[in-house]
Amino acid sequence: MKHRILLIAWLLCIVASAGAKKPGDYVPKPLVWTTQSRNSSESMPCGGCDMGMNVWVEGGDLLFYISQSGWFDENNTLLKAGRWRLHFDGNPFGTSDFRQTLSLDEGCIYVEGGGVRVRLWVDVEQPVVFVAFSTRQSRHGATLSYESWRYRDRPLTKAECQQSSYKWVLPEGTVTRADSIVADKNELSFFHHNRTETVFDFTVQRENLQTVSSEIHNPLARRLMGGTMYAPGFRFSGTTDGVYAGTDYRAWHFASDNSTNSTLMIDLRYLRHKEYQLTAVDGCGTIGPFVFQNIKASESLRRSARWWHDYWQRSWIQTDSHEPALQAVLRNYELMRFMLGCNARGQWPTKFNGGLFTFDPVYADSLTPFTPDYRKWGGGTMTAQNQRLVHWHMLKSGDTDLLTAQLDAYLRLLPTAELWTRHHWGHRGACFSEQIENFGLPNPAEYGKHKDGDDWGMERNAWLEYEWDTALEFCLMALQAHEYSGLDIRKYEPLIESCLRFFDEHYQYLARRRGAKSLDGDGHLIIFPGSGCETYKQAYNPASTIAALRTVATAFSRYLVQSSHRAEHPAAQKDSSLYADSLLQRLPDIPLRTIDGDTCIAPAAVWARIQNVETPQLYPVFPWRIYGMGRPGLDIARNTYLKDPHAVEMRSTKGWKQDNIWAACLGLTDEARRLITEKLADGPYRFPAFWDPGFDWAPDLNRGGAAMIGLQEMLLQESPDGTPILFPAWPREWNVSFRLRATGGRVVEATMNGGRITSDCKTPE
Repeated sequence: MKHRILLIAWLLCIVASAGAKKPGDYVPKPLVWTTQSRNSSESMPCGGCDMGMNVWVEGGDLLFYISQSGWFDENNTLLKAGRWRLHFDGNPFGTSDFRQTLSLDEGCIYVEGGGVRVRLWVDVEQPVVFVAFSTRQSRHGATLSYESWRYRDRPLTKAECQQSSYKWVLPEGTVTRADSIVADKNELSFFHHNRTETVFDFTVQRENLQTVSSEIHNPLARRLMGGTMYAPGFRFSGTTDGVYAGTDYRAWHFASDNSTNSTLMIDLRYLRHKEYQLTAVDGCGTIGPFVFQNIKASESLRRSARWWHDYWQRSWIQTDSHEPALQAVLRNYELMRFMLGCNARGQWPTKFNGGLFTFDPVYADSLTPFTPDYRKWGGGTMTAQNQRLVHWHMLKSGDTDLLTAQLDAYLRLLPTAELWTRHHWGHRGACFSEQIENFGLPNPAEYGKHKDGDDWGMERNAWLEYEWDTALEFCLMALQAHEYSGLDIRKYEPLIESCLRFFDEHYQYLARRRGAKSLDGDGHLIIFPGSGCETYKQAYNPASTIAALRTVATAFSRYLVQSSHRAEHPAAQKDSSLYADSLLQRLPDIPLRTIDGDTCIAPAAVWARIQNVETPQLYPVFPWRIYGMGRPGLDIARNTYLKDPHAVEMRSTKGWKQDNIWAACLGLTDEARRLITEKLADGPYRFPAFWDPGFDWAPDLNRGGAAMIGLQEMLLQESPDGTPILFPAWPREWNVSFRLRATGGRVVEATMNGGRITSDCKTPE
């Protein structure tokens, strides 16, 4: 009877979620596996709210990791909540009818076999995981285990230092501290509570900020992360120790009472523990009283399925072609977008170096046999050049709500960025470093060694010195989010103005230190020493910086003029607009040079050395869109792409490389097709959109983001006046239809079939 009731309830939930669908709605195809996985690298992603799960079946057991954005420990490592294992007697998943299905439309995973059916999902509004299972027979007894490698303090070795913010300046004796884990009856509480002293204090000391440390936001000290697991039909039965992927762990086991069904709930909203009683755990790491609100699994299932279905209606790209390369490109675009949707409610943005879906590191790099918490390039550290690629495509996807976590992160750090400028240089403006911590300061290792008499505001780092441009990309994202979706960006106005003001005031400050004049003979800023990304160093007037300032100042001025009638303080907006206009008058021209008789964009007027493999001479194409389809100087930009020896030599589809974007923006169809086919090809792991580490870590989300941007640009661009340009770099033999967003709140739908184009552009009320 119990089993029959569960099945009826399950069917009702599915029917209820399906009831929100309309004829003609887009429904993405599920991903189905019919064999078990070998290890965690062959896991499937699932998630919602601000949580991600890696789910796989290995050796007859269902296993999954849980990650939540914001689990930063004292060392700023991004911790996982733990690993869960569900074992059924009789090995039902070892049968020939085994299936593991990722239902993108519902945002959940089904695992079925041998008379057992399990459904896993995350509530889209709250950080709560549900695992519902049913069995045909009571003989399928079950054991549920929570496995933690943080059952003890773990010394952090120099080989592991990349997972933390210390990197290669790791203090001796640094440890990842043990969690508190308590099991009783059918419940288990687990949490990590940071101490007062963290890597924040180390960074403040190293960067000469002791006198102003109290003014800097510290998200790490006393941060509390954890949750409670409820397992109805189970009872705690003891612990054992084991090893997985080379890492020792302790398991807390719960034995079933042989019920034929149960719904497990893992709730990361609060802790139920004698030390904390009933305690809230929020994204800022604060501790406080919490009024428990139970979430019914049926309601969660219904609203989560509805949210995911609506998510796929915002935009889509599909084909009726059977060409394998095109099918892989569009499927992997969709799978990447799914992974990003799992952090839709996150207070912290999705990390470029694996996001919420890293797996045991030994399977990403055999030289890293460390715990599941490990990833290269840090947990609380953000490499802005990489991070931006995870977000640009959200404009055309209609996912500006996913973009706000990243914009809000910069907004939280604005006071610290302005404090840095004021403290070290004595002028105004926000200085955001390229390798920036979640408390707003440069990464302490990348910051370099300083001594008395040095410029303490400058990073002594061959790659990062004078590299401050990237914050301007996020400023432009905010401005374009307003243009695309009408996002209210009033709170970001101080961020945008402060970022512009920093370059204006800082380069006048540096010029006055070198001589009597703050501007050149034409009244323009002297951007020296500058940096063309991390590549062209000690540069004079780098093209990427000039293009960034010109584009953002122009867009900011236009936004302020258009919104001044709605402003609470119109006089202040007028002043900001006048400032942006005056800054535009002080900007030098983008430098050009001649190669083989053709005019090209120069990386800078001059530079001292080439340090990395980026191509900033093409940044005026993307992200700054000064050159491109429907814009003046298209031939200049194409010459740069095709003839610049460095641009040609550095061309690649690896990791964060964005040659595919530039090829699309320049209408180079054959080149765009070649690059996107490589960029969005299946990764080396079982889940197709888990790409190799590239320059960073697996799954490589900045590779996926760059690929998504390029694919969208092949399908839809806009001229400066907003006129849509359809299929500017799309092969005529590739049949495709899409729904993407454009400025002005427009929804563009278009089809190319046999080289013929049909389209529709509408603005929703």
